[in-house]
Amino acid sequence: MKRLWTRDELILTFNLYLKLPFGQLHKGRPEVIRLAKLINRSVNAVALRLVNFAACDPVLKNRGIKGMSGGLKQCQPIWEEFYHDREHLLYESELILARLENINLEKRYEIDIDQLQGKLGMEKDAIIRRRVNQDVFRAIVLANYNYKCAITGIDIDQLLVASHIKPWALDERARLDPQNGLCLSSLYDKAFDSGLISFDEDLRLIYSSKITEKYESKYFKKFFKPYEKAKLTLPLKYNPNQIYISWHRNNIFKK
Repeated sequence: MKRLWTRDELILTFNLYLKLPFGQLHKGRPEVIRLAKLINRSVNAVALRLVNFAACDPVLKNRGIKGMSGGLKQCQPIWEEFYHDREHLLYESELILARLENINLEKRYEIDIDQLQGKLGMEKDAIIRRRVNQDVFRAIVLANYNYKCAITGIDIDQLLVASHIKPWALDERARLDPQNGLCLSSLYDKAFDSGLISFDEDLRLIYSSKITEKYESKYFKKFFKPYEKAKLTLPLKYNPNQIYISWHRNNIFKK
């Protein structure tokens, strides 16, 4: 008798879909093999469900990219739930994953135990939830940009940051929106967060006068001049939302 997919299995597969670069949803990926073993499914079945989720993805649909629609009825409700409450569903998916791997979230995400001292109930949960969701957001954004800085092309994981275009604290709905994230190297992340750089309507890099006034300096010529007016490298799935980019340019960027 055919075993039906459970809600937990679908949520875990969706979690993996968000963390994998587009075009790499196949059975040969180590992450796909690992999840298949974890939920006692065949690798082919997990790979197929990943492609089913691609068929649900409205961003891909708008770009004319199609997945296999066979499992649409099963996968679509998970998409809808994610769209309406990203924070809850992503956190729930990590709870399920930690439970199956027999590890608590504090250890899995190396959350400082001292930070939780004296915290009870909802306050403790809020700290853990925020850390987990921020880490998941980073994984999604880095995968979206194929683990490369969208300006410099640097592909050393330790030097990459998932930059929020619109800051975490300012828009709850945008916090975990993949289109609100850029993969930038540490230097450019700091410059972007500080308003020293931004992007124009064509997604070309623009510099604040705070940077351009250093035009003759050695560090400008070495670190900034080569990328002046460079076009942002577009990601594999979720292009940055122009509404967020415009907001950053008008509210954070120091013209």
